[in-house]
Amino acid sequence: MRLRPIDLAREHGLSTQAIRNYEEAGILPPAERSPHGYRAYTLRHAAALRTFLALIPAHGHGTAGAIMRAVNGGAVEEALRLIDEGHAQLAGDRRTLEAVERALHDLALAPPPELEPGVTFIGPLARRLGIRPATLRKWQRAGLVVPRRDPRTGYRVYTPVDVRDVLLAHQLRRGGHGLEQIAQVLEQVRSAGGPEPLQATLREWRDRLTARGLAMLTAAAALGAYLGTPSA
Repeated sequence: MRLRPIDLAREHGLSTQAIRNYEEAGILPPAERSPHGYRAYTLRHAAALRTFLALIPAHGHGTAGAIMRAVNGGAVEEALRLIDEGHAQLAGDRRTLEAVERALHDLALAPPPELEPGVTFIGPLARRLGIRPATLRKWQRAGLVVPRRDPRTGYRVYTPVDVRDVLLAHQLRRGGHGLEQIAQVLEQVRSAGGPEPLQATLREWRDRLTARGLAMLTAAAALGAYLGTPSA
């Protein structure tokens, strides 16, 4: 069965130029040409296009293209490695999300020690939390919480926002989380504008992870079908 570029394009609302671009990029296998130079596609090309479009929401446009080029080039192991990396990244994102949720839940159950309003210094903050000032300095070197310096004394000055982040970092460390993961959590908190607005962000984040996981299932089925499609 021979298909024209427009036949592939219409199924997905694409342009015929997009089909040609995908072929040139190696996302579709090379098409046969008629004596007049017209491209002749097959059901295998249609399957390749469906597979690529299914891979995009699962792994992103760039990785989806790399997977298809690997498959079309006979490097199936490379394609599988890229897919494995995508699953590993999704699993890591889930662990980070769960760490944020647990930390916020623990903070709600056990309110942090009362601190005086306004700014505070490293000594009083460390004493209130029952940790050493060296721990706070270590967190600063790791980029978790970087307080400003008093211009007159050079002492570290922790603002209320810094204190909030220190409390969250302290809770996460008690939960056994590493500094790199804590840094990701704090970035999420800052991006959301604080722990309270973060609740809605967490729900959206979980929804995105669920959607991506389901997209990976769909993409895997499409890729499996494509690998079983005859090459001619």
